[in-house]
Amino acid sequence: MSEQLRWLLKKVAEGQLDPGEAYDELKRFEDLGFVKIDQHRKERKGFPEVIYGESKTAVQITRIFESMMNVYEVVLATRVSPEKAEEILCRLPRLKYCKESKTLLHARKPLEPQYQGTVGILCAGTSDLPVAKEAVVTAQAMGNPVKEFYDIGVAGIHRLFHHLDDIKTCRVLICIAGMEAALPSVVGGLCHQPIIAVPTSVGYGSHFGGVTALLSMLNSCSSGITVVNIDNGFGAAYAATLINRLGEGVSV
Repeated sequence: MSEQLRWLLKKVAEGQLDPGEAYDELKRFEDLGFVKIDQHRKERKGFPEVIYGESKTAVQITRIFESMMNVYEVVLATRVSPEKAEEILCRLPRLKYCKESKTLLHARKPLEPQYQGTVGILCAGTSDLPVAKEAVVTAQAMGNPVKEFYDIGVAGIHRLFHHLDDIKTCRVLICIAGMEAALPSVVGGLCHQPIIAVPTSVGYGSHFGGVTALLSMLNSCSSGITVVNIDNGFGAAYAATLINRLGEGVSV
């Protein structure tokens, strides 16, 4: 439970705050006309609202950043094209842009891990790296220590075995793969951790833009695998954060 929520409940219990006023405080947001920024997301979920940049203009993303940066130490935007990023950085030069992951990050001070448990991010092939990097930036922004394991797909399975001992030290694993997407099944049969599988839109014609990988992961015979949407490195990292936080007995 966040300190702000504890404070609100304490004030209500002591009769110093009307329940209706407390409710209004919990549902507050800032209305910029084209967007309503959820200013209570961090208290409810543990992390502020994340900006999805793909369908927004550079001007809209900039205005949202300007608003959120006044409140939060860390603000993240995903799916921001290099062209939009260049325009945004002219206005907000302190933001950090990662071209590979297409993320924009505001951090008032250097990021430091908040948890002991590590999120392991496993990537089958180099072509899957953009999705993996989106997961890395998201996981680190949310306070997770991260270990990265790249190009360890089943076409050269000895590469996976080379890192297996290190992989097993992580608390939760994100497995990212395209093509036939066999990596999560193999890892799931070797490791005890919960696995979040991410299908990517990497492959030839019968891959159907990632649908083949998605169905393969959903039909895995290895237990303990949860699957997110195609190319959704952000969603996988968010889920991994929740698992990591619960593993340390941390509530919002």
